[in-house]
Amino acid sequence: MEQQQPNGQGGMESLTVDELAARAGVTVRTIRFYSTRGLLPPPAIGPRRVGRYGPAHLSRLALIEELQNQGMTLAAIERYLRRLPEDTDPHDLAIHRAMVASWMPDTVDEAGREEMERRVGRELTGDDLERLTAMGVLESTGDPARFLVDPALLHLGVRLLDVPLSQKTIIAAREAMLEHARAAARELSRLFKDEVWEPYRAREADPDQVERMKSLSAHMQPMVVQALMTAFQRSLKEELRGAFSEERAPRSSAAGDGSGSGDGDGDEGEGVSP
Repeated sequence: MEQQQPNGQGGMESLTVDELAARAGVTVRTIRFYSTRGLLPPPAIGPRRVGRYGPAHLSRLALIEELQNQGMTLAAIERYLRRLPEDTDPHDLAIHRAMVASWMPDTVDEAGREEMERRVGRELTGDDLERLTAMGVLESTGDPARFLVDPALLHLGVRLLDVPLSQKTIIAAREAMLEHARAAARELSRLFKDEVWEPYRAREADPDQVERMKSLSAHMQPMVVQALMTAFQRSLKEELRGAFSEERAPRSSAAGDGSGSGDGDGDEGEGVSP
């Protein structure tokens, strides 16, 4: 799935439903179906009553795809999305997607600059490619025109290109997050093994029941990801309030929130298997 270049939560929605479908790699019919289920927010209504979509819709579609890759049903995805904070913006959704994707088997794609530009919806300069390589999003190959791409990190890395931070700071932040994420994963894995898995295997002799337990543990992973994300968001807010107690937090604009009631092109609301 592809995402538009970042322009903020309240940015101008510029994609028609057909353009959104093409960018996200899904059908228009699927987008309409997701909209009727409440998985996507309504589009902004532009001239001639044409629905316009933006980064929030692209981010949601990307997250839905990752959750489906985890084997979650549409009903489970609905529950997952309903639990997200109401002020979750496209940047937060991109982080959710990256964390959910981290549970998937490691995959690396090979792509050239033009292909990556189509994926992310923006031009990538030589400096951009160098920064993405330094962040671990890309890896050089023997061919200077081709790169190994981490699809779980590509969109997040491209968003970081527009953040007013030095490359050194971004890399230091990445290393800090990886260090603590690995520590949390290590401790959670130990707890599951010592407190759940080993006692269960010791008392359960039926191989089928043991396999069921393994399957259940796999389906618990998205819930663990959400719990970690929620805890991190709350901790980060507390830390920021403490560090900038005398500063007024900036407020995001409510403009362009896509509060229109339709997409202006005859949504049939048909049921579709996504």
